Amino acid sequence: MTADAAGGVWTYALDLSRALAARTIDVTLAVMGPSPSPAQRAEARGIDLRVGDYKLEWMEDPWLDVDRAGDWLTSLEQEIAPDIFHLNGYCHATLTTRAPKLVVAHSCVLSWWEAVHGEPAPASWNEYRKRVAAGIAAADFVVGPTRAMLASIERNYGPLGPSAVIPNGRDAQIFAPAAKEPFILTAGRFWDRAKNLDSLDRAARSLDWPVYAAGEGGSATEIRALGRLSAQDLRAWLARASIYALPARYEPFGLSILEAALCGCALIIGDIPSLRETWDGAAMFVPPDDSEFLADQLQYLIRSPEPRERLQREARMRAEWFTVDRMAGAYQSCYSALRCLSHPAAVFNS
Repeated sequence: MTADAAGGVWTYALDLSRALAARTIDVTLAVMGPSPSPAQRAEARGIDLRVGDYKLEWMEDPWLDVDRAGDWLTSLEQEIAPDIFHLNGYCHATLTTRAPKLVVAHSCVLSWWEAVHGEPAPASWNEYRKRVAAGIAAADFVVGPTRAMLASIERNYGPLGPSAVIPNGRDAQIFAPAAKEPFILTAGRFWDRAKNLDSLDRAARSLDWPVYAAGEGGSATEIRALGRLSAQDLRAWLARASIYALPARYEPFGLSILEAALCGCALIIGDIPSLRETWDGAAMFVPPDDSEFLADQLQYLIRSPEPRERLQREARMRAEWFTVDRMAGAYQSCYSALRCLSHPAAVFNS
């Protein structure tokens, strides 16, 4: 399984690797991009971790590294002889391998660019577009965490072959509500316009409660920055937060939203197709760029304990469905279908 240590794919890959191991499926995790930190390496203890110093396909001028990484992955296949190549990226699906290749569409530059900038990605991303399209076409199976994400992949890169939606999951046992306190929490890099923390910063000016943000980079005038938190510290903040706000412009699934819901936070999130698909009926939705409406809705929840507590319960109930075990079971079914050389789409089309 390929992965990177730059964002949510790291958490997903560790959770899935351990859940698969519990199902007697051995995983070798091939990590590219920024090297895992000492804390991340400690998190991965017990997992067969291989680290390659190669740029990721969405980074600036990555293609020499992407090709070198392909050689590295080919050598790993020769060493390990895996039954499945589980790729959490696109370009390396074009490699000639003995094992069938499953590609997971966690996000992509073209859909991110359109959501954030409101227009197609410029010509400078044409090589990325070409290589990702080739990877999608070469994949034996494509997975997305939401129908919305799979639809965007097909729209940007061409028709999909066999594919399925497998939502991400988290272990509910490590997330639990504590006594709720009067503050709002968000999480994300300030410079990432997809998270849209600028809109929340504007909304925070008129709120009765403070707004805290876990994440690195950038600056805000009203939000109180907590910096980068450890996973344990973030869970402690989520457990105490009454409201989790993320007026995202782009979020193919949203692990931080799931973690907040497991901690019993009321959710106010961006009204975009992927989040509607996952949280409709268990969250309050706001147009991403309407900071005044966001402020009004936040203030309503601040001053309305009963609706706020109802949303907290609904979010927690919805979140408990998105388990790591359910996710691992769906992937195991797909792996089995691929290994048997049968048509994998049949597993999911019932």
